[in-house]
Amino acid sequence: MSKPVIGFIGLGLMGGNMVENLQNRGYELVVMDLNKDAVASVLARGNAKEAASPKELAAASDIVMLCLTTSAVVEKVVYGDEGILAGIKEGSVLIDFGTSIPASTRKIGADLAAKGAGMIDAPLGRTPAHAKDGLLNIMAAGDQATFEKVKPVLDEQGENVFHLGALGAGHTTKLINNFMGMTTVCAMSQAFAVATKAGVDRQQLFDIMSTGPSNSPFMHFCKNYAVDGVSDLGFSIANANKDLGYFLKMVEDLGTRAEIAEGTSHNLQTAFDAGMGDGNVPEIFDYFLKLEQ
Repeated sequence: MSKPVIGFIGLGLMGGNMVENLQNRGYELVVMDLNKDAVASVLARGNAKEAASPKELAAASDIVMLCLTTSAVVEKVVYGDEGILAGIKEGSVLIDFGTSIPASTRKIGADLAAKGAGMIDAPLGRTPAHAKDGLLNIMAAGDQATFEKVKPVLDEQGENVFHLGALGAGHTTKLINNFMGMTTVCAMSQAFAVATKAGVDRQQLFDIMSTGPSNSPFMHFCKNYAVDGVSDLGFSIANANKDLGYFLKMVEDLGTRAEIAEGTSHNLQTAFDAGMGDGNVPEIFDYFLKLEQ
């Protein structure tokens, strides 16, 4: 059986490596990105072409993949006059690998279904290095038949491919995961800052806490920055701030509150407003260190 043609929009660090992996596995690609150097890199590897619009890309593809920054950008790419919805073929599938608002995902899915196309939300875990080797964690959701249709391609992109249920469950799970992770980073970074102000050695604090149940990979990322000055988590304060905002919007849509998330969001937003958005999340330690009454 011939491989499906893949349309891919969003050739950033993660998306670009995902495309390289697909090319290495023999897929034909149709791509788009505002960064023409990123497009040129894909075209230079061969068996790929650039589309002039999302509509053109969708019309030429069996599976359309998005690796974009926000729900607003996804909606613009889908609903624009020259958007995916205007060009997608009956029987095609749209896969959103980004972190999006679940309600937006479900709306897009319903509008695609009206045109005979399917949708999978499939946010990602792990790093761009894993993407290049096809070793991502993929949190996929959507109806079973659509999932099974694209699973062979997902299996070439991810070491662990989970099917989490109905459309939107992937984005819901990713937002919960990121709420927990970013709250852990903020809490541990603040613990190091308070220790500093109290005259407690940060290395000793880590040595003690890491021998107990609080130990985690996130604790080590925080220690790497607060103790060793190494910023190696690879996830920015700006992205974390965006995801916490999406989490709170999802919670609001569920008719409840998440007070701990509100605190995390406040810290991330304030650090972002202070010009720290490009820094990795453990660098919020610097923000906590400067806090005064």
